[in-house]
Amino acid sequence: MRFAMMLEPQQGITYAEQLAVAQRSEAAGFGTFFRSDHYDSFPGREALPTTDAWTALAGIARETSTIRLGALVSPVTYRLPGQFAKIISTVDEMSGGRVDVAMGTGWHELEHQRLGIPFPPLEERADMLEEALTILHGLWEEPDGWSHDGPRWQVTDSRLRPKPIQRPHPPIIVGGGGSPRGLRIAARYADEFNITDTNRTVIAERYAALSSACEAIGRDPASIVRSAMITVLVGRDDAEVAARRAALLTSFGAAADGEAWLARREPRWIMGTPERARAQIAELAALGVERLVLQNFLPRDLAMIDLLGREVISAA
Repeated sequence: MRFAMMLEPQQGITYAEQLAVAQRSEAAGFGTFFRSDHYDSFPGREALPTTDAWTALAGIARETSTIRLGALVSPVTYRLPGQFAKIISTVDEMSGGRVDVAMGTGWHELEHQRLGIPFPPLEERADMLEEALTILHGLWEEPDGWSHDGPRWQVTDSRLRPKPIQRPHPPIIVGGGGSPRGLRIAARYADEFNITDTNRTVIAERYAALSSACEAIGRDPASIVRSAMITVLVGRDDAEVAARRAALLTSFGAAADGEAWLARREPRWIMGTPERARAQIAELAALGVERLVLQNFLPRDLAMIDLLGREVISAA
């Protein structure tokens, strides 16, 4: 099992705080640091400061040395495909070849509206995603002069410099709800499929459906990495778990139903003592999860990252 730390900086987390989490995660043994790619603050209080994902990751790339970096996931609506290919190539160079690339259709309509970013219907966004992935592969893998004449974007006589350090391209991650089309896109374009549903039965079903989608196009299902993003909250003992649980509710500015909201999610999160976390991780490994992305809603609690490294990652 490989481990990634996942941060939600739209909670008002500054660049300095993101860097601290990335550096602490690197020291703790995490293989990857992911952050979200959002422009509006949630969950919890609204109107908190937010930062641009890839600008922040470029800075973090220069202040870390081994941990991989990425945004999970970058909506296709935010950046033109050619521009995105250039951004990724740049950060890949800045990091010495440590970038992972996750792309999706996006879902948060309000943050698009607040910045004047078009938000077409889902079917159109899926079309955009598929064409954007075609362009990324072409710009990164094809020789100079490659062209693309698509329904939305055209590339003529391509020339991309620098190419990514990672060849033929940085690992591409596609995720989502596991719709038939999403699975087909992942099977065709992705190196990794990430699932965000925490229901263990659903995870198993979607991984099986992914295998079928790969086989339908003649791809070896084992050639695509299976990962899952699941929220984490651990403590050395029950008292520390309870304290962090209370801190989480406070950070969300929980309303009267906050306890009920959390209680509905607790059974599916990796939550409890390190012993309990290790047992849950073993269950996920048995389902085929190869990389576990631990979503951290307590980013200022660096001691929890240390605990995960010492008691969970090192024992996995």
